[in-house]
Amino acid sequence: MSLEVGVLGYRFMGKAHANAMARLPMFFPDAPEIERSVLIGRDEDALSDAADQLGFDRTATDWEDVVDDVDVFYNLGPNFVHAEPSIAALEAGTPVFCEKPLAPTLEAAEEMAEAAQNAGSDVPAGCAFNYRFVPAIQYAKGLLEAGELGEIHHVRGQYLQDWLIDPEAPWSWRNDEEMAGSGSLGDLGAHTIDLIRFLVGDDDLAGDIDRLSGHLQTFVDERPVPGADGGALDSAGGDSTETKPVTVDDAYSAQLEFENGAMGVLEASRFANGHKNDHSIEIHGSKGSLKFSLERLNELEVLREDSRGYETILVTDEDDPYVEHWWPPGHVIGWEHTFVHENYEFLSAVENGDEFNPSFEDGLAVQRVLSAIGDSDERGEWVTLE
Repeated sequence: MSLEVGVLGYRFMGKAHANAMARLPMFFPDAPEIERSVLIGRDEDALSDAADQLGFDRTATDWEDVVDDVDVFYNLGPNFVHAEPSIAALEAGTPVFCEKPLAPTLEAAEEMAEAAQNAGSDVPAGCAFNYRFVPAIQYAKGLLEAGELGEIHHVRGQYLQDWLIDPEAPWSWRNDEEMAGSGSLGDLGAHTIDLIRFLVGDDDLAGDIDRLSGHLQTFVDERPVPGADGGALDSAGGDSTETKPVTVDDAYSAQLEFENGAMGVLEASRFANGHKNDHSIEIHGSKGSLKFSLERLNELEVLREDSRGYETILVTDEDDPYVEHWWPPGHVIGWEHTFVHENYEFLSAVENGDEFNPSFEDGLAVQRVLSAIGDSDERGEWVTLE
């Protein structure tokens, strides 16, 4: 019996997950059989075109008509619509997969995590941190769990993009605090924080983050509204363009102290000129170190004890995580494949009634760190996490 999937959102992430679902039968034959049942959005014309393109059977303009009528609900909408539909679906007993960050605010994330807990462990609630499913990251996790890096001393993570560096780049919901919650902090930093927690969050490694200091910066205070009439005259007789204020950060940085005393440094920016999607992690321990960059997704740099330098490992052997499902050794995979892995794991958990990680609880843990970084910036002091 196939799982009927309802998806809210059909743009960037909607396409990424629809593409992943379409690839599952070919490359993951043991994946659950699914039907892309219903696509949900507000613009009926655009929605209809998207449903045809992405392979959905029908459309709906109201998520309330869908959440208790499908077997799985994907919430891939903007941050400000994460909480209400996801909570309603969980209350109806429908498994939920939600984009990151879990919510715009810590309070909303707490409500979502509580709804997931109340739904029970046989109703999976997953948060979309797809970078956990990069084979090189899974390989790195194995090295850390095996103790090959020894005691962790330093953790560094950065996520750099440059798509907003033009001050004339149009305003969007991602520039609004009420709708997005934060800027680069939640959009990019959430991914980095989740990877750090995934890799070194165990008590045997660095443990949880104990305290932190954060700094947020906005470089452009207002942006033009897309489609606004630029032909109106201002008081001086020239053309004027409607603008809206930018109420989120363009960049953030944070210093971390972990429970075992390890130090961490994080940063993200949407103003890092020359960087398109550079997500990198470094972990340094008493016996060795490792480095990963999303721009070299199939590689992991590893420094082992008594080695004179880093070894570059191409993580594409058939016994590497997920690789057996794809191409012969050495034939690399890309960013889109992380969504296939993620969907395989989540939908398998739904079919089997198992827990899925990263869960809403993981999403909440990340949200606590995001909130603490914002609080630290506002207060100008170190903040201890509860």
